[in-house]
Amino acid sequence: MSLLMEVATTGGKFPTYFVAVYVVGFIAAVGIGSIAWYNSKRPAGWENAERPNFIPEMKSDEKSEDGSSKES
Repeated sequence: MSLLMEVATTGGKFPTYFVAVYVVGFIAAVGIGSIAWYNSKRPAGWENAERPNFIPEMKSDEKSEDGSSKES
C-alpha cells in the first residue's frame, strides 16, 4: 500500500521521457517519410522536379506498365 501512496504523491511531475520519445519518433517519421516521398513516383506537375542532394537514390526492381524494367 505504501508503494501506491508513493506513486500517487510523485504523479504530478511532467513526463519528460515520454514527451522526448514522442518528439524523437515524430522527427524520425518525418525524416523517413520525406525520403520515401522523394523516392516515390512524382505527383502530377512534379515529374521534372530534381531530387535534393541529401536524399539517397533508391534502385527498384519494379517493372513499368508496359512490362519493361524501369531504369532511371
